[in-house]
Amino acid sequence: MSFITKDFMLKNEPAKRLYHEFAANQPIIDYHCHLSPKMIAENYQFANITELMLGGDHYKWRAMRSNGVEERYITGDASDFEKFQKWAETMPYLLGNPLYHWTHLELSRYFGIEKELSPATAEEIWNTCNELLTTPEFSTRNLILRSNVKALCTTDDPMDTLEYHIQLREEGFPVKVLPTFRPDKAVEITKDTFQPYMQQMGVASFAELTAKLKERIAFFHAQGCRLADHAVDYVPYAEGDAAAAFDKAMRGEALSRAERDCYRTAVLGVCAAEYARLGWAMQIHIGALRNNNTPMYRALGPDIGFDSIDDLPIAAPLSRFLDMLETKDSLPKTILYTLNPKDNYVLGAMLGNFQKAPIPGKIQFGSGWWFNDQRDGMEAQLRTVANLGLLSRFVGMLTDSRSFVSYPRHEYFRRILCNLIGQWVADGEYPEDYEMLGKIIRGICYENAAAYFGL
Repeated sequence: MSFITKDFMLKNEPAKRLYHEFAANQPIIDYHCHLSPKMIAENYQFANITELMLGGDHYKWRAMRSNGVEERYITGDASDFEKFQKWAETMPYLLGNPLYHWTHLELSRYFGIEKELSPATAEEIWNTCNELLTTPEFSTRNLILRSNVKALCTTDDPMDTLEYHIQLREEGFPVKVLPTFRPDKAVEITKDTFQPYMQQMGVASFAELTAKLKERIAFFHAQGCRLADHAVDYVPYAEGDAAAAFDKAMRGEALSRAERDCYRTAVLGVCAAEYARLGWAMQIHIGALRNNNTPMYRALGPDIGFDSIDDLPIAAPLSRFLDMLETKDSLPKTILYTLNPKDNYVLGAMLGNFQKAPIPGKIQFGSGWWFNDQRDGMEAQLRTVANLGLLSRFVGMLTDSRSFVSYPRHEYFRRILCNLIGQWVADGEYPEDYEMLGKIIRGICYENAAAYFGL
């Protein structure tokens, strides 16, 4: 029998009732993910369990590297079966790591497999999964439908044609597959990608850039987009001549930090004003230290498991940036995420400065992200929101994933959520009022996000 029982992670009686009665069957709004809209539109069928479960999953890749697995069995030329074997060899060593739970939830919920993955069971599980993967129920669209997803928001470059989103809408796919506006290449002026991207956009001045961004935001809005996303090391705030900084960068000249930040502030401000006008939500992911391993970056590129947590001070510039937008009446609904848990209370306290009627929880502290996407990180984020604001208005979990079988992470989150709130009830810190508790749980799991994003 699997260790994942009906009451897995539910350690008190109120938690069990909250989860089974109010959380378990709630639909999913996955408002931030990295799924491929092309694969959804083409209803892609995976060749084998390695492609489905390990392809592009840098969480699992990091674990395998930590277990001494050679790179050829991770991103290299080894066969898919050999890669799966190496993952199976790593599994028993993942004590305390959420990957152990996630992987077994994926095997159980999609494939009905209750055995633990290990070297002894690897071949049997490989064969069982691969046989099922040949059936229509395991196409990308059917995996999404089986997961009770009502809407998902992909992550898309401003110059994307959004042809696959349009195709899915025109075909009447019952799950909303919506784009998210991600203009990082236009914001990060000091990166090597900046000049080529400006050429791709067809702009040669700061004025042309701002006009193009507004044009693309309008196009995304027409295709159902209601969210934007920005990844930053810290939220910038600096005054200065953004047009001069743009011209200098286009000439290939180095920029000072002040010049970089005045440009970034200006571009983010232009985008935020458009988001506010259109009723979008702006997501800001703060604090990743990327591409730390130069040899591996040169060999494999970005997003392959060599990023970590930065420790820059973020409070003062974030305050000034949000205040700038509020002063101009152009602060949109905003979700702030931090990769560094030291900043939980920085963001949790900052939210209260800029809440504004009539939107409950207009400014949100986003769910435990990336390295915080585990029980301790989720509980810390939930406690922060509860201690400093209104947990009951939280918009809940997202996958931030490239995997079509990552939706059990919502189950994982919901079990953690119900266990935490259930413990407060069991300890006599909140009344055993299941009508109100059910309303709160349903809100955090689904209804708050549906209202907040208009989905």
